[in-house]
Amino acid sequence: MKTPEKQEVISSSFDSSDEESGELDVSPFKISWLDLSFLSCSAKFGVCALPGCRFKDTWRSLENDLKAIKREEVTDVFCLCSKGELNKYRVPWLLHEMSATEITVHHHAFPDGQVPSFPLLTKIVDEIHSNLMNNKTTLIHCYGGLGRSCLVTACLMMVMDPGMEPDVAIQKVRDLRGHAAVQSVKQYNFLHDFRSSLEAYNKETEEGKRSLSR
Repeated sequence: MKTPEKQEVISSSFDSSDEESGELDVSPFKISWLDLSFLSCSAKFGVCALPGCRFKDTWRSLENDLKAIKREEVTDVFCLCSKGELNKYRVPWLLHEMSATEITVHHHAFPDGQVPSFPLLTKIVDEIHSNLMNNKTTLIHCYGGLGRSCLVTACLMMVMDPGMEPDVAIQKVRDLRGHAAVQSVKQYNFLHDFRSSLEAYNKETEEGKRSLSR
């Protein structure tokens, strides 16, 4: 429950047209669970849209969505939205409220429709992989759960399965989230270049470590 002070801050951050409320969507919060059994991984990993989002035709209850997430016994959430986006979509206190429910929040933002830097991507993938190896129920979201989240999920699968082709990873996230998953040409090309880019990044990182140790 937000304090009156927080409610005042939220309302003042929007113009008069934004203050109009939409019809509350009380449908169940959708989490798409990725079957990782083909990688001999039994941990639960899910992809979803932004919890509590209130923007245009979407008008959800953050309280209800967080309850749904807790019912699934999610321990860790990866948020790819910037703080500016959280303000725009009327959930500026999302990270705080997740933490208050004892969910570990991993906040790694990069722009909508774009791709992350390789240092950021490897950090996100390593953290998710570590969670899965420790059997933690993990959730990742961006705004719609289609672009950034599916990009990271595809990279995660290709890291966990070195033989997986990019088109297979893309199809798996589209089977999971719909044909709109992996939204931009930039994201699509990034996935097709992922293995060669990762190899180059790892080589550069290793050379940097050797230089520092001399």
